[in-house]
Amino acid sequence: MTSAFGFELLSTSGAARRGRIQTAHGDIETPAFMPVGTYGTVKAMTPEELEQLGADIVLGNTFHLMLRPGSEVIREHGGLHGFMHWQRPILTDSGGFQVWSLGSRTQVREEGVEFNAPKDGSKIFLSPEVSMEVQCHLGGDIQMVFDECTRYPATPKETQQSMELSLRWARRCRTAFDELGNSNDGRALFGIVQGGVYPKLRADSLGGLLEIGFDGLALGGLSVGETREERDAVLEHIAPEMPVEWPRYLMGVGTPIDILDAVCRGMDMFDCVMPTRHGRNGYLFTETGTLRIRNARFRNDLEPIQPGCECYTCRNYSRAYLRHLDECGEILGSRLNTIHNLYFYLQLMSRIRSAIEGEFLDAFARQFRQQQENSTVSVA
Repeated sequence: MTSAFGFELLSTSGAARRGRIQTAHGDIETPAFMPVGTYGTVKAMTPEELEQLGADIVLGNTFHLMLRPGSEVIREHGGLHGFMHWQRPILTDSGGFQVWSLGSRTQVREEGVEFNAPKDGSKIFLSPEVSMEVQCHLGGDIQMVFDECTRYPATPKETQQSMELSLRWARRCRTAFDELGNSNDGRALFGIVQGGVYPKLRADSLGGLLEIGFDGLALGGLSVGETREERDAVLEHIAPEMPVEWPRYLMGVGTPIDILDAVCRGMDMFDCVMPTRHGRNGYLFTETGTLRIRNARFRNDLEPIQPGCECYTCRNYSRAYLRHLDECGEILGSRLNTIHNLYFYLQLMSRIRSAIEGEFLDAFARQFRQQQENSTVSVA
């Protein structure tokens, strides 16, 4: 195992980047997709299956794990790696997005936020220092600053106030992270650029984060209701201003086309619950669009989800069988659907990396978008 965090830029194609992140638990090939393990597990998947699918890194959820089972329990297991039996890299989010999602139940102050726990209604306080302490217990290779996710829509004044609060919290996170000795263990801290859909505020946020100093940067406050055009405009404005030598993480995005578009605009890391959540709800990703296995026309369909797909599900099971499992509420159906969707996402990232290296990303992206947008697969 390596002992230090680092990022190496291997090649580029336009704004797109092919890189490699080094961590104490192994390398992450970028552009990378991170399956989401909210409660210390990627739903329906064992760690061994995730490795076989090609996952270099998974994401753990600070907010939920601090409530259940509690970070002290996880620390007794040597951190989240030991707790969930996953020995590759882990990124832990800060809890800011989950607090934001509670809406009016959250009281935001300079010191931090107070909210009622969703499960039992107990009062919980979360601050930059608490988030860093919890993430230290979790032992993630990459940890995120605690920020306020700006709501959408918001006025320029509201967005500026939120962004400036996040900057002050980011400085406190940097201090707490260093005092906890995380850097000595080869862990990394990422700042989060906020500022909504306003270019000037995004630039001000980035400038403040650069002044503090981090190991990488994320773009937060997107995929919260804005249009694709607004999101793309933010990426086109801010990504070229981000340090070349730092990894760039677009939080919470998204569909295969969303990810591809963001790669083409210079982003390196992605996470989203879509492949696992969609799998549990019978939506399956294919080269030609999203297939809804609950559609009655698949009742007697002997084809796999996607002909030619090499995932375990497609090599062994028909659409008819998967529809049967879904109709009966069988757990195996959720597992098989999830295996396929994660395989699709992780293979997409591998193909994108190859396209950047081979300098044919534009042609690949054009063909992929055309196939997805002119979908012949029924989702009804």
